[in-house]
Amino acid sequence: MHLKKIRNLVIGGIENKVFNLILITVILLTAAFIGASIYQSNLLTELIAETNTRQQATITETTNQVIQTAVEQSMGSSTDLQAQLTEEMFQNQKTRVQMMAEYATKLFADPRSVQPGDVAPPDAAMDGQLSAHVLYAEGADPADPALAESLGLIANMADMMRTLCEAYGTDNAYITLPEGATLSVDKASGSWCRADGQPIPFDGASRFWYQSAAEAGGLWFSEVEIDQGTQLPCVTCAMPVYGPDGALRAVVGSDLFIDGMQRAIADSVSKGGYLAVVNANGHVLLSPAEDNLLQAVSAGNADLRKSGNTALAELITDALKGETDVRQVQLGGRAVYMAGAPMRTVGWALIAAYGREETERPAETLRGQLDEINAEATGVYREKLRTAKNWQLGVTIFLVLLVLAFSLILGKRIVKPLNTITKKISEIREGNLEFQMDDAYRTGDEIEVLAESFADISHKTVLYVDRVREVTAEKERIGTELSMATRIQESMLPHVFPAYPDRREFDLFAAMDPAREVGGDFYDFFLIDDDHLCLVMADVSGKGVPGALFMMISKVILQSCAMLGKSAAEILEKTNEALCRNDEVQMFVTVWLGILEISTGKLTAANAGHEYPVLCRKEDNRFTLFKDKHGFVIGGMEGTKYRQYELQLHRGDKLFVYTDGVPEATDSREQLFGIDRMLDALNTDPSASPQQVLRNVRAAVDGFVGSAEQFDDLTMLCLEYKGVPDA
Repeated sequence: MHLKKIRNLVIGGIENKVFNLILITVILLTAAFIGASIYQSNLLTELIAETNTRQQATITETTNQVIQTAVEQSMGSSTDLQAQLTEEMFQNQKTRVQMMAEYATKLFADPRSVQPGDVAPPDAAMDGQLSAHVLYAEGADPADPALAESLGLIANMADMMRTLCEAYGTDNAYITLPEGATLSVDKASGSWCRADGQPIPFDGASRFWYQSAAEAGGLWFSEVEIDQGTQLPCVTCAMPVYGPDGALRAVVGSDLFIDGMQRAIADSVSKGGYLAVVNANGHVLLSPAEDNLLQAVSAGNADLRKSGNTALAELITDALKGETDVRQVQLGGRAVYMAGAPMRTVGWALIAAYGREETERPAETLRGQLDEINAEATGVYREKLRTAKNWQLGVTIFLVLLVLAFSLILGKRIVKPLNTITKKISEIREGNLEFQMDDAYRTGDEIEVLAESFADISHKTVLYVDRVREVTAEKERIGTELSMATRIQESMLPHVFPAYPDRREFDLFAAMDPAREVGGDFYDFFLIDDDHLCLVMADVSGKGVPGALFMMISKVILQSCAMLGKSAAEILEKTNEALCRNDEVQMFVTVWLGILEISTGKLTAANAGHEYPVLCRKEDNRFTLFKDKHGFVIGGMEGTKYRQYELQLHRGDKLFVYTDGVPEATDSREQLFGIDRMLDALNTDPSASPQQVLRNVRAAVDGFVGSAEQFDDLTMLCLEYKGVPDA
C-alpha cells in the first residue's frame, strides 16, 4: 500500500479515510435531511389533500346519513299512516257490506216477519241526491211472482242502505237478485234513465263482481274498476246472501270511489317521490304516470313479486305481509328509497318511493363550500413552507462546513497513536508473538482499548497454540483407538461368507452398519453341534464405545451359555442373570435367539423385547411378519423368565431378523421407514438369495433416507433353509 503526504494530510491513510468517512456521512445525512424534509413536505401536502378528501367524504356521508335517516323515518311513518287511512276506508266498506248481507240473510230466513216493501224505478229528477230505486235486467218480468216476492223483501232494506251511505260517506250500496232485479241506493239516478225518462236495463247478475262474490262464497274485493254509472275508478266489495236451504238468494255490494286516492298518488310526484298501490297478486293498481316501472297495469299483467329486479320483488313480497323497513332499490338505473305497508282488509300494499339524488343535494352544496375553504388554506401553507425551506438550507450549509473542520482536527488526533500501534504489530515475529502495552497507547479512549485487546489476544494466542498442539495429539490418539475398536468389533462378528460352505442344508447372510465408529447392535451365528445352528440378533440400549463394550460382553455370555447345550429360553435367562449381577451402568439389550435343528428344520426361539421376526414360506413366496411372544429385555431385571416357541421350517423357507434401526430409519422430514416399507422391500424379490434380500432392504432404506444422517445402527440377518440333501 502506498501513502502520499500532501502538507499535513496523508492521502490514503487513516486520517484521509476518517475525513472521507465524516465527509460522506455529512453528505448522506444532509441528503437524508433534505430528502426527509422534502418527503415530510410532500407528506404534509398529501395529508392535507387526503384530510380534505376524508372531510368531504365524512361530511357527505354524515349529511347523507342524517338526511337518509330523516327520509327513512318520514317515509316509514308516512307510508304506514297513509296505509292505515286507506285501510280504514276499506274496513268501513267491508263493515257496511257485511251489515247489509246480515240483514238480507235474516229477511230471507223469515220472509213472513216483514211486510213487502215498494221501490220505484230511477227518477232523473233525483240525480245528485241519495235515493233508492230498482233496476231490471233485459227481459226480466216485474210481474213474476218469485221476482216480486224477493223484491218486496229486499225493499225493506232501502232505508238501512240509505242510512249506511250517509253514515259512512259513501255514494252507493246495492243488492242484486238472481231473478234479474237490483235494488240500488246512489246519487246517479239520471245515469240510469234514457232521454225519454225510461230506465236503462241493468243485469247485475251478469256483472263480474256478482259472479266473483258468488264463486268466492264470501266477502270479496274487486280490482280497480270503472263504475258503470259514474265512470269513476272504484273498488267493489260484494258478499253473497244464502237462504235457509243454502241456495244463493242475492249478492249485496258497495263501491268505494278511489278518484281521490288516484289524485293523491298522482300528486305525490311533486314531493320528490311517489306512491303506488299493489294488489295481492303483485300487480300495480295505482301509480303516477311519471313512473316508468310501476305503471298502473291490469290484473292480467306481470307479477312484480316475480320480477327480475330481486330487491323490488322482495320489497313487494314483504309489503304484502307486513310493514317493511326503508330499502334501496335500483329502478331505471337510479337508486330509489322504497318502503311498503299492507292494507290487510283488501290484501293490498301501499308502496312509497323517494329518489336518492334528492337526499344528496345538500351534501354536494356543503362539499363545494368546503373545497373553497381548503384551497385558500393550502395556498397559505405552501407560502409558509417555502420560507421555512430557505432557512433550513442556510443552516444546513453552515453545519456541514463546521463538521468538516472538526473532522480534520479529529483525524490527526486518531492517526498518531494508531501509527505507533501499527509499527509495533509489524515487529511481531514467530517466537515473539506477544504485543506489549506502551504509554503511547494510553489515550483514554477506544485506541487504548484496541491496544489492550491486541495485548490480550496475543497472549491468548500463545496459550491457544500450545493447547492446540496438545489437543491435536490427544485427538490423534483417540482416533487411533476408535479405529482399533472398530476393527475389534468387526472381528468379533462373523464376517466371512459363505459362513459354512460345506453345509448345503442352509444358507445365511448377515450385515451390520453402525451409526458411529462403533455400534451397539450385533448379530451372531454358530454351530452348537453338527445338527444345531444358533442364530442371534441383538440391540444394546447404548451407542458408541459404551454400547460396543456392552455388546461384546453380551455376545460372549450368550455364546457361552448356548455352547452348554441350553434351550433358547434358558440361554436368555442365564445371560440375564450374568448381566444383572454386575450391571452398574444401567444398560440392557434386546435379543432374539433361535436354535435350528438342521436335520428336521425345527426352530426353537425366544424373544427378549426384540423386533418381530419375518418369515417367507416357500409355498406363499412372500415375507410376512411373525408376531411372537416377547419377554422382558436382558439386563433389565433379575429373575426374569422367558418362554420359547417352535417354528417348523420347510425346504425353501426363509427367516429374516433385524434391529430397530431398519424400521426406524428416518428421512429429512422426520418420517420413519416403517415395517410396511420393510416388508415391501423384502417382497421385491422373495426368491432371492439371503445376501440379495439384505441388499434389497438396504437399497430401499438408503433410497428413503436420502441425505439424512443415519440415526441408529442398521443390522440384518437372513437364513434360507434348504433341507437335508437327498441321498
